[in-house]
Amino acid sequence: MQFEKTIEKFKSEKYFFNDNDNIFIARSPGRLDVMGGNDDYTGGLVFESTIREATYAAAQLCDARVVELKNKTVSDAGWQGDVTINIDELYEEDKVREIVNRSPGVRWTAYVLGNIHFLLKRFPGKINSGIRIYMESDVPLNRGVSSSAAIEVAVMKASAAAYGIDLSGTELALACQWVENVIANSACGIMDQIAVVSGREGYILPLVCQPCIPEDLIQLPSQLKIWGIDSGVSHQVSGIEYEAARAAAFMGYKIICDMENIPVTRDERNDIPRYIDPEWNGYLANLPRSLFYEKYEHALPQHLSRQEYLEKYKEHTDPFTPLKDNVVYNVRANTRYAVEENQRVQLFSELSRGASLSSSIRSFTLMGELMYQSHYAYTECGLGAKATDFLVNLCRKYGVAHGIYGAKITGGGAGGTVAILAETKADDTIAKIFNHYKEAGFGNPYLFDGSSNGADHYGIVVK
Repeated sequence: MQFEKTIEKFKSEKYFFNDNDNIFIARSPGRLDVMGGNDDYTGGLVFESTIREATYAAAQLCDARVVELKNKTVSDAGWQGDVTINIDELYEEDKVREIVNRSPGVRWTAYVLGNIHFLLKRFPGKINSGIRIYMESDVPLNRGVSSSAAIEVAVMKASAAAYGIDLSGTELALACQWVENVIANSACGIMDQIAVVSGREGYILPLVCQPCIPEDLIQLPSQLKIWGIDSGVSHQVSGIEYEAARAAAFMGYKIICDMENIPVTRDERNDIPRYIDPEWNGYLANLPRSLFYEKYEHALPQHLSRQEYLEKYKEHTDPFTPLKDNVVYNVRANTRYAVEENQRVQLFSELSRGASLSSSIRSFTLMGELMYQSHYAYTECGLGAKATDFLVNLCRKYGVAHGIYGAKITGGGAGGTVAILAETKADDTIAKIFNHYKEAGFGNPYLFDGSSNGADHYGIVVK
């Protein structure tokens, strides 16, 4: 493949890599959020697929105590793709955050230098030399398909292998989530990282995010396929819409706990800090939907400001979304979403498993309806976007008669990509939807068609 040919060329010409030592190559795809979206940080079930597009990383140890980075993709995008840092500067969290925030052009290095910091912190006896890392990616940036997790996982897996460290599965995913939370200061859950680590071509990964419990992979029936259309409208997990939605869900959680006099305490046992309680273990998804409707929904305030919330409830229970003065938080809607979406995804997962054994138009239609419900719940949470609404409405317009069963905005919302559940033979209809959207002028769309193996199944290629 082309990336490996590039590495061979670099090595033979002694450009960046030398020709004496092994080069360790890892690959991580992006992911398509079929169902679940913002349910991961509240402990819900999510339903994730990989995409064909991926990030490759190649790592080689070097004698000098430096971390030398070369990222063709970010250079092509106009950022600073060549970076060299003394590895001894990467021991302290605050210092690493300072380095990656020196300028917008090096902000991407948080997902790479953060990995080296993690390895220094977790495996100090193994990190006795510097490292060179070369990266390329065709995962579109800021489109809701987890370009950040793809680079984190590829770089972490390749770098760890170069140092003789075996990182895989949940351990690899949690390490990369820690980097994104703590170093990149991005309030993501675990679903992106574990999806791109453990996903398989042609399968969907169900995951209970408490904090990371993968379930058996599901292969959709041969009649069904999942596409994604990038709206061309940028999405960012660090954007205010996502942060406000996440914060509002945690505000609702704390209010419910206070209503029941349930103590909420900080859990100091894990690297990634969070709050827990004796009833729901800190996860809104563990609150039954019927109980939420009966006791809590109408007792929750629809909206709260930071000042109003802190005056009455004292403490905000999400370490990664500090409350802000100029934001009105949709508390009721985002709390309701956490409870409802978990049940929607459970139903979708069970319908998918059943359909893989005995499929029916009814089960396909019900799966699609759950996707539409999920999409419009995003709007209630403040995470909708005109472009993605237009795309979803196009899918509904074509409908089952043309092989389209359902569609929804993905990931953090507020733009990004729409996932579409359709008949395998619906290529022509998907093309019509794509072209209709493109002509509407919202943005320059991109079609995600097909899946690929995750980082663990790709493994490590040694050159």
